Amino acid sequence: MDRAGVVLDPEAKFWHHGGAKVAYTTKTGEEELKVRLGGLADVVSLGDDIDFGKLLDDLGDRGIKRLMVEGGGSIHTAFLSQGLVDEIHLAIAPLVVGDAEAPRFLHPATYPGGSAHRMTLAEARTVGDVALLRYLPKQESSK
Repeated sequence: MDRAGVVLDPEAKFWHHGGAKVAYTTKTGEEELKVRLGGLADVVSLGDDIDFGKLLDDLGDRGIKRLMVEGGGSIHTAFLSQGLVDEIHLAIAPLVVGDAEAPRFLHPATYPGGSAHRMTLAEARTVGDVALLRYLPKQESSK
């Protein structure tokens, strides 16, 4: 079980269908994960902590050119605060959530460009009653 309480089940269908798999972990979790997965995936240690920059570099070395990162506030915060995001796709649904404990898209952090940095809206469309917005958080360089 990792820090978030997630167990990678080697019996799950995911591990037995499709192509090559990669599982990222910390230095302290590497051996346990290798044993648990028993060769079902290439287990890669990212060091003492999960370093998403190293993770993306490793995926790039493996030929991965596009990656969709889907997660909760902790994952979104880590990628955005480290400047590792090329696009953000937001789905805005007509729901009002007043619960103070409700999950958040982002957690407090220092983000590139600070609080005055505006992202570029690249696309807006609707699907039913949901607005889909595509933002570019990084400044595009002039070519």
